[in-house]
Amino acid sequence: MKEGVTAAEVEACLLEDENDAQRRHLMRFFKTGKGDYGEGDRFIGLTAPQTRLVVKEAKGKVSLQEIEKLLYSPWHESRLAGFLLLVEEMKKSLPKKKDNDKEADIKAYRREEVAMFYLRHARQANNWDLVDMSCPKILGYYLIHARDKIGLLYELAGNENLWLQRISMVTNWMLIREGIFQPTLDIADRLLDHPHDLIHKAVGWMLREVGKRDKDTLTDYLDRNYSRMARTALRYAIEKLPENERLYWLRRTPENGN
Repeated sequence: MKEGVTAAEVEACLLEDENDAQRRHLMRFFKTGKGDYGEGDRFIGLTAPQTRLVVKEAKGKVSLQEIEKLLYSPWHESRLAGFLLLVEEMKKSLPKKKDNDKEADIKAYRREEVAMFYLRHARQANNWDLVDMSCPKILGYYLIHARDKIGLLYELAGNENLWLQRISMVTNWMLIREGIFQPTLDIADRLLDHPHDLIHKAVGWMLREVGKRDKDTLTDYLDRNYSRMARTALRYAIEKLPENERLYWLRRTPENGN
């Protein structure tokens, strides 16, 4: 693609591979029926790898103004493309050891710009795939280098919007990889009683990631909270434990707690 690619040009590339059969499958998979979490969403009918191919050609050539247009497209795949382009913008702004002071300052400014842009439009990540493929490598990367801003995650967790709440949890993936566990544990506490299965899965998934790096931190958390945890969250959290330990947690009840 040429420099200065527009949102319309990106979307036109996506629409070239429109697929009715795949569209019908995706509408079922992402729960677009009446009353479902993805109600009314529209699909072109592309797989994620197909969308990534278009993004690969366009990355670095689409302004934030044009990315914003993609994020407000009625097409799910266009919104995904917009968020993936934003991921690429954040990746370009990550610091490198060879950066001089001026380059480091420019990149820090850009990371802030991209992260704040993401937060302004985060509600457009209105399905779990859009959340999971964007927030760790946009907001997560940003917070690794701006740890004084981690409080943003607590604000998102306190919002009533399902997708912002999931962002507050899944963003922790990058922090966990850096050995920063406390935000995951704190936000899990806030979301343990959440009514939605998509939050239970996110909580369990991030606790599992903590456990892969520090098993004691996971089991200590489970010991304090297993009686409050939704079964889905518990199953996700213990998935990588040895079978005998998984069975222990699955069979444990408040009555036989120790």
